[in-house]
Amino acid sequence: MSNPLIADCPDAVRAYLTLAEAEDRTAAVSLFVEDAHVTDDGHDYIGVTQIRAWLGRVASQYTYTTTPISTNSDAATRTTSIRCRLEGTFPGGMVDLDYRFQLDDSGRLERLTITPSADQPA
Repeated sequence: MSNPLIADCPDAVRAYLTLAEAEDRTAAVSLFVEDAHVTDDGHDYIGVTQIRAWLGRVASQYTYTTTPISTNSDAATRTTSIRCRLEGTFPGGMVDLDYRFQLDDSGRLERLTITPSADQPA
């Protein structure tokens, strides 16, 4: 994914967005620490085995594109938030989601929380 909005985001965040869209789940999972925690759609996935299964399920359920529309980073807390617009074959066809990435000291993903944006487009 080559989007100028994410150019200044941490390497692992940019790589995750690129690899997840390209459906390269093996490479995407390698960005996470072993005991990483993902929350998506009200469910928690802990550890790379559960995260790999989650990525596989998401990729097989729907076809969609992801476009970052805003970013916010806090170097002190190693947190990056990205609002993305997803358009695809899921119910409703379009949704804005907030991705909140937490990195560990080495720059790998240790926490990812995905939630619907509070201000959805009409």
